[in-house]
Amino acid sequence: MAKKPKPKMPHALHEIHLCYLANLDYQTQKPKQYKSLVADPRYVCKQCGRVAADKRNLCKPVKL
Repeated sequence: MAKKPKPKMPHALHEIHLCYLANLDYQTQKPKQYKSLVADPRYVCKQCGRVAADKRNLCKPVKL
């Protein structure tokens, strides 16, 4: 069986952004890890509205 090609990311480090992880169902597959990303949020994404503790996990972070 052929390997599935890795999807092209729209920008650097997108593979750790919450919008990408949510599309992979990360919050259901790995709830503890997901909770650690969103616990005590300090940033909100201007693009999707998700919140995160670290701005590196958002595409367009703005401090709360």
